This record gives sequence, C-alpha cells and structure tokens, in this order.
Amino acid sequence: MTLWLTRLVPDTRSADARRDLGDPVGMHRRVMSLFPSDAGPDPRARFGVLFRTEDTPTGTHLLLQSTHEPETDRLPDGYGTAVTRPLDALIDAIRPGLTVRYRCAASPVRKPGATTRALYNLPPVVPLTGTAADEWWLRQADQSGLKPLTHHAQPLDTVQGERRPVAGTPQRIRHARIQFDGTAAIIDTDLLKAAILSGIGRGKSYGCGLLSIAPARQPQ
Repeated sequence: MTLWLTRLVPDTRSADARRDLGDPVGMHRRVMSLFPSDAGPDPRARFGVLFRTEDTPTGTHLLLQSTHEPETDRLPDGYGTAVTRPLDALIDAIRPGLTVRYRCAASPVRKPGATTRALYNLPPVVPLTGTAADEWWLRQADQSGLKPLTHHAQPLDTVQGERRPVAGTPQRIRHARIQFDGTAAIIDTDLLKAAILSGIGRGKSYGCGLLSIAPARQPQ
C-alpha cells in the first residue's frame, strides 16, 4: 500500500478556495471530492484521508495524506496548485532509534466522568490547554511509538462550523486545536506507522490529527 502526500496551495483569488478556507465543513467536502464517491459509509477512513492547513510565508497551504492518490484535476478551475508524491521512502526509512522531527495539529481533550460532568454541567469532552495539553501529547506520542526529545505547543484557531446531515438535526462542529512540534526518537516502528496512517485524536475529518515526520538533521 502506497501512502500519498499532496501539497495544495489554494489561490485566494478563487471564491471557492476562499470559502473553503473559512469553512471546515466545506473543506472536508472539498477534500473528499478528490476521492471515489462509492467508498461506503466512511470514505475518509477507507482512503486514510488526513489533512491540515498550515500558514506559510507564501500563504495558506493544505497538506493532504491518503492511501489513495487524490484526483486533483477534480478541483474547480483556478482553485490552486497541487503536487502529489508517494511517501514510500519515508515510511521505509522508519527504524528504532532514528531521530525525527514531528508536527501534529491535534485536538487534545479529556472526557469527564458522568458524576463530575453532571455536577459541574460540563460538555462531553473538555479541551485541554497548557500543562494538561502537553501531558496529553506526551501520552499520545508514547502510544504512537515516539519518545519526544523536545516539544513546543502552539495554540491554533478553533475549528468550528455546522454539519448538516441529509436527514436529522444540524450538528455543531467545534475542535480546539494545538500544534505540537519537536524532535523525537522512534521507539516502536509498528506503533508509529499505525499512528501515521490513522492520525491522532479527534476531529480528523476537519483538519486535526495528521502526524508528519521527517528525519532530523544530525549535527556536523
């Protein structure tokens, strides 16, 4: 199975691109429009689709990872430019002890117990910040076969919008996000490959959970 990485650079002169960048539900639909529509009840999971937006000096880029090569020619005319490449060489290079750089824009949360939730009228999940978010990430990294050597947490804008099912009540989408960057040593290759394929945490349909790694440069 080949894992694909696509870098999409939206053209802000495109009304479609501007609308999608401001609407996480619309961006989810746009991303999924690049894949076959007859994929069953959960096409995102079927094709291993994970993505995130990144602010760069040249504007907003979208990184899209999938186990099926996306059909970027389905994008509207003028939407932007897209380049897709396989990640086989990166995946094959994963080995215990290798030091890598990592990035993951995730939605760290905890689920209050039923009693605590009722007592304080808490939502089903509570977003984590500060030290609690750092501890969450360290646990997730360990469960993903990584031993963080350094890490930096940067709060991002909350992903929020409204999903309208074909039938039923519209559902509010809200995922607080933190971007975790740093270096780590690989301690379990199977766990790491699984985390890269599956993503980490909640909100995977809306730009959360994509774990990216690259070999760290060794000091000269």
